Amino acid sequence: MKCDLHVHTHHSGMCTVPVLKRICRESYNDPHAVYETLKRRGMDLVTVTDHDSIEAVEPLRSHPDFFLSEEVSCNTEHGTHLHMGVYGIDERDHADLQLRRDDLPRLIAYLHEKRLLFSINHVFSSLTGPRTEADFEDFAKHFPAVETLNGQMLRAANHHAANFAERHGRIAMAGSDAHTLASLGLTYTAVPGARTASEFLAGLKQGRSTVAGASGDVWKLTQAVCSIGASLVREKPWTAVLIPLMAFVPAVTIVNFIMELSFAAKWGNRMAGGVRTPVSAEALLLR
Repeated sequence: MKCDLHVHTHHSGMCTVPVLKRICRESYNDPHAVYETLKRRGMDLVTVTDHDSIEAVEPLRSHPDFFLSEEVSCNTEHGTHLHMGVYGIDERDHADLQLRRDDLPRLIAYLHEKRLLFSINHVFSSLTGPRTEADFEDFAKHFPAVETLNGQMLRAANHHAANFAERHGRIAMAGSDAHTLASLGLTYTAVPGARTASEFLAGLKQGRSTVAGASGDVWKLTQAVCSIGASLVREKPWTAVLIPLMAFVPAVTIVNFIMELSFAAKWGNRMAGGVRTPVSAEALLLR
């Protein structure tokens, strides 16, 4: 079975760009359109990983091939920030995750107690800000899964994430990280032999996953930003006054490309010589 494990809808909240965070959404994807697009592109199962939200469950819960997930925004004890994918949750889990997301050790303890599968997302990207070596030590020690193929991240960042997961014996996960409909389902995780959502999740926990699909690039990011900008204008017509700023989008995405390459190279090279983690991913989940 195949499933895109990193998907956003308009329930992911407002964007984090300082100038636009009061008016522009992270995504304008309608949950129904997300479901239909993913099925049309060959996904056997559908999940949604909105930022700190499970509001998309209401329009999708009636589908037997849907299961609920979430991307939790966390603050670490090292003063850094991360995004964690948590899969196969229910509404009560969501409430408990949100109560603990500013206390990462407490949050991880809860996830292990509930035996929920969770991953560190886009680990070699600067998307969530700076990193410390202590962060990577935590990822290797406590996280059973690593997003090794993200459809918006550069090939170099995904390469380092895959090496990190292999070195530490972590479960490989993949998803499009699509904030627009264009790239939904083009990057995904497969579990051979699974026939239901529960079997798919069990297979993931046992490390029987394979990842497939495309990485990100400058052109894909430029398209996504322009698409989100067009959706903003459709939702709030007065923002059409900002359209001239779209001319600067390619320059911004090129600068972002250079910064992302530098970030991935810096931390990828540092982590390449790290000590292997003796605890297996399955053992972490069974604690």
